[in-house]
Amino acid sequence: MELKKSKSADLEKRKGMFIEIGLVIALAIVLVAFEWTKGEGRDNEDNVVADIQMEDEMMQITRRDEPKPEPKPETPKVAEVLDIVDDDVEIEDDFDFDMEATTDTEYDFTSMMGDDDEEIEEEEVFYIVEDMPTFNGGEPATEFRKYIAQNLQYPEIAAENGVSGRVIVQFAVDKTGKVVDARIVRSVDSALDKEAVRVVMSSPKWTPGKQRGKAVKVLFTFPINFVLQ
Repeated sequence: MELKKSKSADLEKRKGMFIEIGLVIALAIVLVAFEWTKGEGRDNEDNVVADIQMEDEMMQITRRDEPKPEPKPETPKVAEVLDIVDDDVEIEDDFDFDMEATTDTEYDFTSMMGDDDEEIEEEEVFYIVEDMPTFNGGEPATEFRKYIAQNLQYPEIAAENGVSGRVIVQFAVDKTGKVVDARIVRSVDSALDKEAVRVVMSSPKWTPGKQRGKAVKVLFTFPINFVLQ
């Protein structure tokens, strides 16, 4: 008689194998699930690191404005002051001049040129010489008087204050014919004195005086009357 195994007995033997296969499958599923979760965590970490790096890069790109240079202070401009003289002012030329020459008083002249330590050779001054100096080819009492009348200006301040009088100017004509050393020997008013010296010193050159054929320095005393009309 042949013995046959029942199907239930055969399944009983294979039960252990099925359990082992199930455990292996379960472990595999757990491992797969763990790796999946770990991968997502890494992706999140990578995203965080990327965000931090991007933020750092954005901070480094921040623009820094360079400070503007301070403007240089402007140099104040100095205004030029111009004295404008009115050309329409009329100058009176009807002055009375006393051209008397006087030689009674002697005057001592010292040169104003040169250093104090240098020895200055005093030039001999004459009052009367053989050939007296001439002005514009004529006598000083005539020709120089005309020049004074044409060029003298009555000081406005003296005219306003009613100041007039006789100013005596002393000057010399040197060897070259130039008028030098003008000074006041009789004063009336500072404004009149200043104008008298100015007009005398503005004189063109004279023909110098000569003594024994040699040009010499000759002294003059010249009275000028300032008279208000």
